[in-house]
Amino acid sequence: MAEGEEAPPPPGSWIKDLADTLDEGGCDLETVRNIIQGRQLPADLRAKVWKIALNVVGKGDSLASWDGSLDLPEQSIIHKDCQELIDQLSVPGEEKSVLTLDIESVITFYCKSRNVKYSSCLGWIHLLKPLVHLHLPRSDLYNCFYAIMNKFIPRDCFMKGRPFHLFRLLLQYHEPELCSFLDTKKMTPDSYALNWLGSLFSYYCSAEVIQAIWDGYLQQADPFFIYFLMLIILVNAKDVILAQESDKEEMIKFLETSPANLDLEDIEDLFSLAQYYCSKTPASFRKDNQSLFGSSLLGLKDDDTDLSQALCLAVSVSEILQANQQQGEGVRFFVVDCRPAEQYNAGHLSTAFHLDSDLMLQNPSEFAQSVKSLLEAQKQSIESGSIAGGEHLCFMGSGREEEDMYMNMVLAHFLQKNKEYVSIAKGGFMALQQHLADINVEGPENGYGHWIASTSGSRNSISSVDGDTPNGSGDGKGVKSLVNKMTVALKTKSVNVKEKVISFIENTSTPVDRHVSSSDRVGKPYRGVKPVFSIGDEEEYDTDEIDSSSMSDDDRKEVVNIQTWINKPDVKYNFPCNEVKENGHMFPSHLLVTATHMYCLREIPSRKGLAYIQSRQALNSVVKITSKKKHPELITFKYGNSNTSGIEILAVERYLIPNAGDATKAIKQQIMKVLDALES
Repeated sequence: MAEGEEAPPPPGSWIKDLADTLDEGGCDLETVRNIIQGRQLPADLRAKVWKIALNVVGKGDSLASWDGSLDLPEQSIIHKDCQELIDQLSVPGEEKSVLTLDIESVITFYCKSRNVKYSSCLGWIHLLKPLVHLHLPRSDLYNCFYAIMNKFIPRDCFMKGRPFHLFRLLLQYHEPELCSFLDTKKMTPDSYALNWLGSLFSYYCSAEVIQAIWDGYLQQADPFFIYFLMLIILVNAKDVILAQESDKEEMIKFLETSPANLDLEDIEDLFSLAQYYCSKTPASFRKDNQSLFGSSLLGLKDDDTDLSQALCLAVSVSEILQANQQQGEGVRFFVVDCRPAEQYNAGHLSTAFHLDSDLMLQNPSEFAQSVKSLLEAQKQSIESGSIAGGEHLCFMGSGREEEDMYMNMVLAHFLQKNKEYVSIAKGGFMALQQHLADINVEGPENGYGHWIASTSGSRNSISSVDGDTPNGSGDGKGVKSLVNKMTVALKTKSVNVKEKVISFIENTSTPVDRHVSSSDRVGKPYRGVKPVFSIGDEEEYDTDEIDSSSMSDDDRKEVVNIQTWINKPDVKYNFPCNEVKENGHMFPSHLLVTATHMYCLREIPSRKGLAYIQSRQALNSVVKITSKKKHPELITFKYGNSNTSGIEILAVERYLIPNAGDATKAIKQQIMKVLDALES
């Protein structure tokens, strides 16, 4: 040993330190964690450490005031489940009845005090399994169980519940290819991970493995860490999953039982990898979903975010501003501003790269070139250590739903390319302006003033709305990033291209008829109701629209030969197009029009010449056809019926149709023939 080096501590000394500290009493989790340093706990000290981690040391006997009545309507199910648990464990015969009563009392009292109904599928029995091994008194057993339920089991932990939508977004953020594959197979996280999350892995893992997992997890004191442990289990099985050719049910069973393959020696790597993925995840993942865990009062806080409809993970503007100021490792964002050029020029985040989302529809080749420039700028900004550099792409819109629909298409484009670390700025540029106003950005003592820039370089109040007035220049702290320079060079070109494209479309596209007047429809009403039909420009994004995935799964699976259908004698028109979903995804398709119906055939990428019948709509059910003024080739069809209270929209479909004027004119004429025939 070199002179001056300290001798390593003798084996087992940390265990003695831990035992002495626990015996002294009054220690907190941080003290215990510093001694343990991620090592496996000795069995005789586990109970004391877990009680400290769960913050139940010194808690009274919650069951003391209970009369002990085991009289719930579902009591027989509770008793049966408790007996089955005891039978699985190596419990001496003389202790079985006492332990069974303790477990049954814990579950019964929890149901009564929380006013919830017990069900075997909840997984509570499996949560109690690791606790039973600690040989706790009944009062401690209940307090530990209550603390785990309250702190570590998320709300809505059931099929189609919010926790599983959040896990899918996390999976998509880190492993977009795997997420897309599972989506395609319609294998949602709740179908395979319900018992992972509901039992904290104790449903499938052996006793020694689950004790090791809980040793680490409870010491983390972070309920969200379970998501990263779940993520690693999926990532480890990725190659097997992608190569699977078995049916859906077999694949779900394979995934569901995969934690059972964990061995004791795997746990250290499991936690190390989970920590790594955790460090590569935006803090907004936790902060914006705090209501999933904790006390019921916090859970009552209104949360209008429907995670099942989220296109990708959302990041708060405050995190975007703070992240790139930090030194060293961590999440750093490369912000992509997807607003129209005039809004970007009026005011933008000084480190943001501009990618005009309108170009995706108006000029695909220019859009492709812009994407190429974006990725090159991102690469160079990272290499140069620029404040704007970051592996994580964050897309920023205006914050207005109607305008951001086109940004969603751009986002979907990147997701379909399996680009990892893709997020969206929550609330868009409007939220950024509001945040800077809230922190009084223009005060002399504040260092955020340089974040907003405009092409003109003129100063302006932060609180203005996008593009209303010019915004502040980027000179503030001398921040002149590589991305900012590249964006300034590109944006003039973007504006010029946009103006030329708009001019071309306005001068060459066939105008869409404004309205079919009621005088064109005189005659007998159909089924007692006068048909309603109009064609017009879509001024604003309609709030009553229903995205028409109106066909059943079986209908969607019907595969047909495209050319055979096009050649059918009753098909009058065929319009190649792209079906556009609400989230921006586009699918190459064909609109076929017969004398009475309109069909959408969605091409199957892996089977050339074949398509799914995605939609079949009667022409007389079309109540409105609209187009966007800025994008006349994006056509919206609304289907429904009319009654005494007005028009009822039952389905909405959107298509990007080349020569949309010709297409809508032909479809309109065919609809009028159907209506005339019905009225006569």
